[in-house]
Amino acid sequence: MKSKKTLLIRIIAIAVLIAIAATMFVIGRGHTVYFDNKDLEADGTEYKSYYQIEVFVDDVSVAKLKSGERGMVSTMGQDFKMVLHITPEKDAKKVGSAVTLKLPYNLDGIILNLPALLGGAPEEVYQEEFIPAPVIEDESEDVIVTDEFEMPMGDE
Repeated sequence: MKSKKTLLIRIIAIAVLIAIAATMFVIGRGHTVYFDNKDLEADGTEYKSYYQIEVFVDDVSVAKLKSGERGMVSTMGQDFKMVLHITPEKDAKKVGSAVTLKLPYNLDGIILNLPALLGGAPEEVYQEEFIPAPVIEDESEDVIVTDEFEMPMGDE
């Protein structure tokens, strides 16, 4: 009787741990979201950048982007909400827009092209994965060749 009770308690404990892990995977997943205010052409449609876009996440200004610039914010969870204050042209009146998105589970870095997003483009047009450029090591350092006594050899 005691072994059945112990087995049941262990099974319940494992089930609770799996449920907690699944919940944390969904709500605790971190993302870095990059915002582009850049021109984009896709499927014959051209999305022109705005003069300026100010991005607010959780009522905090996280990026103020002029045409051609990129900003970023780190966020947790799959639901992403932002408010955009858009200035279409120089000396034009600001327009506000609230945007709510579901961020993909499989991407850590996500680039959102704001003109395409606001222009009604499909997700595959305005959203792409951020892939950092490879770091190129500086190869200009001189290599000193030494012999077994650590004395420089060659034309030094």
